[in-house]
Amino acid sequence: MVIALRRLSLGLLPMGIIFVVLLLSLLVMSDAAQNSERFERLYIWLLLFNSLALVFMAALIGTKLFLVTRRVLRNEPGSRLTLKLVTLFVGLALVPVMVVYYFSITFLDQGIDSWFDVRVEKALEDALELSRSSLDLRVRQHTQETESLARDLVDVSQALAALRLGDMRDDSRAMELALFGADNRIIAYTSGATLQRLPTLPTGEVLMLLSQGRTYSALEPVYDEGLHIRVVTPVPSRSPSGDGRILQAVYPVAPRMGALADSVQDAFSEYKEFAYLRGPIKQSFTITLSLALLVSVMAAVWGALYSAGRLVAPIQELAEGTRAVAAGEYHKKLPVTQNDELGFLVRSFNAMTATLATTRDEVERSRRLAESQRMYLEAVLQNLSSGVITLDRRLTLRTANAAASQILEVDLERHLGHDLDEIARHSGVVERFQEELGPFFSERRPEWSEQLTAFGAGGRKVLMCRGVWLSHGSGLRGGPVVVFDDITTLIQAQRDAAWAEVARRLAHEIKNPLTPIQLSAERLERKLQPHLKEAEAQMLQRSTQTIINQVEAMKAMVNAFSDYARPPALAIKLLDLNQLVREVAELYRHGDIGVRLELSLDERLPPLRADAGRLRQVLHNLIKNGLEALEGMGDGCLSLQTRQEVDGHRSMVEILVLDNGRGLSEDMMARLFEPYVTSKPKGTGLGLAIVRKLVEEHNGMVRAANRPEGGVVVSIHLPLSEDSPVDTHESREVV
Repeated sequence: MVIALRRLSLGLLPMGIIFVVLLLSLLVMSDAAQNSERFERLYIWLLLFNSLALVFMAALIGTKLFLVTRRVLRNEPGSRLTLKLVTLFVGLALVPVMVVYYFSITFLDQGIDSWFDVRVEKALEDALELSRSSLDLRVRQHTQETESLARDLVDVSQALAALRLGDMRDDSRAMELALFGADNRIIAYTSGATLQRLPTLPTGEVLMLLSQGRTYSALEPVYDEGLHIRVVTPVPSRSPSGDGRILQAVYPVAPRMGALADSVQDAFSEYKEFAYLRGPIKQSFTITLSLALLVSVMAAVWGALYSAGRLVAPIQELAEGTRAVAAGEYHKKLPVTQNDELGFLVRSFNAMTATLATTRDEVERSRRLAESQRMYLEAVLQNLSSGVITLDRRLTLRTANAAASQILEVDLERHLGHDLDEIARHSGVVERFQEELGPFFSERRPEWSEQLTAFGAGGRKVLMCRGVWLSHGSGLRGGPVVVFDDITTLIQAQRDAAWAEVARRLAHEIKNPLTPIQLSAERLERKLQPHLKEAEAQMLQRSTQTIINQVEAMKAMVNAFSDYARPPALAIKLLDLNQLVREVAELYRHGDIGVRLELSLDERLPPLRADAGRLRQVLHNLIKNGLEALEGMGDGCLSLQTRQEVDGHRSMVEILVLDNGRGLSEDMMARLFEPYVTSKPKGTGLGLAIVRKLVEEHNGMVRAANRPEGGVVVSIHLPLSEDSPVDTHESREVV
């Protein structure tokens, strides 16, 4: 619909042609209003044509106004300025036109009324009456003269009538004399005209008037010679019945008198005609002026719309171009259609957009390069095993990689923009981290390194931290950058390697003399016992038995050292873990252990690839430690549980050994799986160290923690899939 309306909006040339045609039509209409004949013939058609043209023009202007109003309601660029300019132009054009129209209507009304003044009408009537009186006087004089001539023809015979008429015409002022008989036959005729013509015969009306004994006299036009006075009278007869002769005389009228009489008559007729058309003339002139006013107003409105559109078009294009630039279209180009100040402004805008486009392209290239470098750096940081965090000067977390979240045991991505104090509430490791590194942050040292120990969910952690303080400036916001590593495993491995070396040397140095000592004690007992008294023999037996027992204990300890230091020789097979747990637990059910032993096994566990003997050793060690921890407790309970878990993308089997004993101290819990760490008076401290070593040989992990309700829980995680250890002689036997 909008496209159809826009097609109706004509350009300057078509509207100019319509305007000129309307003006010409109004001129013809004004001229027709002054002529009664043309008024009756053309006025209605001209009025209809002008009305239709005005309706068409009004439709075009209404279309333009509708489009302008629509743009204003849509808040399009330049629409309000167009409306203001149209209002201003129309106001400037309408006020003087309305003033002229008002005074024109007033003067026209007064002028037409002045045309029909009573005195003018009276003067015209008097002039007409005067001319008529003068002519009537002439007619009466010629009538008397003609009647006198008719009486002179009473005794004139028809033979002498022609001569007598000629003499009578010469003596009178008649231009033509004709004598007619009773049958309207010409008896005699005489004329003073150069061109002889037959006389005009009396009409029936004239003959009827003559039959009544009366005389006919009137002003009549004769051919092309102007007005003449024609008098027709009967010729008297001595016979009572009369002879029926008729005398017709034609007298000339002075041309001047006839012209004046005609002029007065025409003027009076025109005056009466105008007086009759007084109201329609007023109405026609008023309509003509009103149509002229409407044409002027519509032309002014259309001109205002056209001019405003021409003036606002560059501004509108600039506004749309500005919006496009604001939206990011920096390659926007506007057409330059004028060579004035607006054209200069458009050219300046095009130059500005070209500069902006070039600058934007350079900025975009720089941004892409920086983004590429940032993504590369982020990828490097995310794949680092070391934790990396950056803080601002107020110690607010800005960035952190995945390793940092794993080491500090808190999701740092969720705490970006938070300070360390707030993050420390969610992680004990972060709290310890802040306590140890706080002095370095407050002093703003350029570079520093520190090793700290913290306790997390998995136990004690040793972190090696290195940091630098970034200075504010060069596009950087000042603050510390901290790189830290969890070296707990490294330290533990170093410690395990040292203890393994110690164990190998102790086993070598201790085991060699044990057998000779045992053999020597047994030989002494055999050699000396027969030669001693019973009391002395018993004392010797007790002494040698003590030596043998201690040697056996020393051998057991040396064997434990050997087991800890010796590299594994695993026999990996597919086994049913639940069945293995049941078999080990069954060994302890038959003894008087004084502890309730419970099993909670996940029957949906898949087969596990592991060394059954090593796992039995692990279970025996953990059950033995649990039973020893529950000694002396009347309601002691030891629970064995199995279940399947998913750790990230890996499937794991978890073995839990839980007791409800007294638990362990935090210091003991942190070093529980280290060699020679034990809470039992007679313990060697190698049992749990061997457990950890055996679990790690299966690519697993073992942890211990105090239970909130009391006691200790030891959890073992073993992989189910590709992380399980593989033996080249793997058996498909299910234990």
